[in-house]
Amino acid sequence: MSTHTDNLGSAAGAGGPAGRQRDGLVMGDVCLRFGDGEDTVLALDGVSLTVAPGEFVAVVGPSGAGKSSLLAVAGGLSVPTSGSVRVAGRDMAVANRRARTTLRRETVGFVFQSGNLLPALTAVDQLRLPTRFGPVTNGTARDPLTLLAEVGMAGKANRRPHQLSGGERQRVGIARALVTNPRLLLVDEPTAALDRVRSHEVVELLARETREHGVATVMVTHDQDVLRHCDTVYEMIDGKLTPA
Repeated sequence: MSTHTDNLGSAAGAGGPAGRQRDGLVMGDVCLRFGDGEDTVLALDGVSLTVAPGEFVAVVGPSGAGKSSLLAVAGGLSVPTSGSVRVAGRDMAVANRRARTTLRRETVGFVFQSGNLLPALTAVDQLRLPTRFGPVTNGTARDPLTLLAEVGMAGKANRRPHQLSGGERQRVGIARALVTNPRLLLVDEPTAALDRVRSHEVVELLARETREHGVATVMVTHDQDVLRHCDTVYEMIDGKLTPA
């Protein structure tokens, strides 16, 4: 694990060649406010972050520090009050709702705490579903069966979520997030329901997929034990992001 040295700061001047910045995530001086007057909450306070393709970034911090807001803004689920959010060279912050939805579908993959799988679908059908909603980033989706094999789930492609362990459901969730060839992968507490061994297996899998397929990955976690698998670690406190 290495701590961050260059990526925090100006979006224009941080982290590697300009082409790599455009293909990953670049957040510049992002603020996110909720409420008005005395009830205003500053969820994100001047956050700047660059994540290059193939870079695996972790964000740690206490509950309520703004980590979930960071993921929501990076993935176009929330619109920042100010600042810029560029994914694959396109600015989420200025896009209208329809454009954000399209951009999110084409360029962003989400991995949730418990896999968030649909109970009625088999593992392979979980992966087939996202490809039916529109074009994927690189024009071609990854093959669901091949991807399940890559995450160690080839033998359980026809099982439904209730027939899988927590770690297996998380593997399927990771594969589903990757099947559309996203530029950006956003991961929310992937080890929250897993034991120590399964936690390392899941985060090692995320690290391998990130590097082998050139995805810019941001993982929010409370699990300090898995940080050694990450390239860069940040801490978020009171909406501010700093190198850990």
